[in-house]
Amino acid sequence: MGERSKSYITNLLGTYDIALGGERPFDIVVHNDRLFDRVMLEGTLGLGEAYMDGWWDSPALDQAIHTLLVHNIKANLPVDVGLIWSVIRGKILNLQRLRVREVGEKHYDIGNDLYSAMLDKRMIYSCGYWRNADNLDAAQEAKLDLICRKAGLEPGMKILDIGSGWGGFLKFAAERYGVEGVGITISKEQAAYANAHRDGLPIETRLQDYMSLEGNFDRIISIGMFEHVGYKNYRTYMQKVRSLLADDGLFVLHSIGGNRTQSHGDPWSEKYIFPNGMLPSQRQIAAASEGLFVMEDWHNFGADYDKTLMAWHDNFEAAWPVLSQQYDERFRRMWRYYLLSFAATFRARYVQLWQVVFSPKGQAGGYTSVR
Repeated sequence: MGERSKSYITNLLGTYDIALGGERPFDIVVHNDRLFDRVMLEGTLGLGEAYMDGWWDSPALDQAIHTLLVHNIKANLPVDVGLIWSVIRGKILNLQRLRVREVGEKHYDIGNDLYSAMLDKRMIYSCGYWRNADNLDAAQEAKLDLICRKAGLEPGMKILDIGSGWGGFLKFAAERYGVEGVGITISKEQAAYANAHRDGLPIETRLQDYMSLEGNFDRIISIGMFEHVGYKNYRTYMQKVRSLLADDGLFVLHSIGGNRTQSHGDPWSEKYIFPNGMLPSQRQIAAASEGLFVMEDWHNFGADYDKTLMAWHDNFEAAWPVLSQQYDERFRRMWRYYLLSFAATFRARYVQLWQVVFSPKGQAGGYTSVR
């Protein structure tokens, strides 16, 4: 392929007003001409790995990828082997159940030092709510309070947080709304951190898979966990939540969502960031919950994830002199590519952030939407 791949991609980028070796922030500098064949053969996996390997750069990586996305570059490239394998694997296997703890071990357990440097003071690893916020801490507190109000939390309620991370939501809800709660995570590091920072509040975090849960809860919250469930398990997940929720309770689901129904994730993200991750669509969430819940409210603030990811990126880069003592340069490029490419994806509105409120039987008199 060689020169033919280079000529094709160079001309294609030219139609998007992206120059190779140009001086604008969104232009691309190529350090290894093997990049062109790699992208033609391996698609997004090859593009991401080539960046990790130092084969190309862009002064403003998020702007470059955003430009590629808004021009739908995928439509002008051949179907690649990475995508084909991802589709086949998603159809044949149910890796989200076969390898339940893999994403915990490979992503969430890589180091609390990294996450504490990158995230806000409450260690919230999901989209902030920037409507009236001007910094990351404020945006995350606004998001936590938004969820509490959507769930109608009241003192004395017992709540469950499925995918509770470092315990930030449970702690906030107990402090501000007087609830008691249980959180579950499949990350050893998250569970240890959460339980060490309870500050005497009536909350606990368990290292546990959601399918082994028992009990009855007044409210159930799930923030940024549904992306790990897998399309073959959406219905089972919803059935499990329904079995745990009081008849007069509410379930608030906070999840990234895709614009199209799919049965696989992105090849690069699956390999390096979120093993076995995939995004639910509107159709999949609706079908999974049908007959189990009344959908009371659906709120999309996906554009806020762009701001959140850029704030995380700024924190990560600022902390790199210290983090570099534990992580190498290839990790730095991988993590930078993750944060900036995801920011670009949300900026282009390719993916969304949804908060959906469910009730088992419909709230008497109706549900009042909270924004």
